[in-house]
Amino acid sequence: MREKVEVPSGHRLCRGCGEIKPHRAWHRNATASDVLSTRCRACKAVQGRAGHLKRQHGMTTGKRDALVAEQVGVCAICLSAAAEHVDHCHETGRVRGVLCFSCNAALGQFKDRPEVMQRAISYLEGNAWKPKLVAPGVYRLPS
Repeated sequence: MREKVEVPSGHRLCRGCGEIKPHRAWHRNATASDVLSTRCRACKAVQGRAGHLKRQHGMTTGKRDALVAEQVGVCAICLSAAAEHVDHCHETGRVRGVLCFSCNAALGQFKDRPEVMQRAISYLEGNAWKPKLVAPGVYRLPS
């Protein structure tokens, strides 16, 4: 049987982390007898992220942490920012690695299309968009 813990007024014991926290550290739950959740906000957030990983990618936080450790804690693309977002192929669902927010968002903006990304690289290297006139009114983009 659990040991009874003295909880001061205006505070509650979290079933997740076992800490006593003030009521402001809890989400409201209208169906609970005291109108507060059984876990504090921090524990609910951890639980929510773990559930998202499992639903979206079929992986545990341990597997994600192992991927981050394989990448030495940095983004697989820029190699400088912290790896925090699991990247996956939207067609197959296969996990490719863990990226920083910016690199993950960039892939999303390019809609995972390598040909568009190659044109962006060419543009960054100074090969601006300069279509070639191949016939009257017909232009060809550089490849």
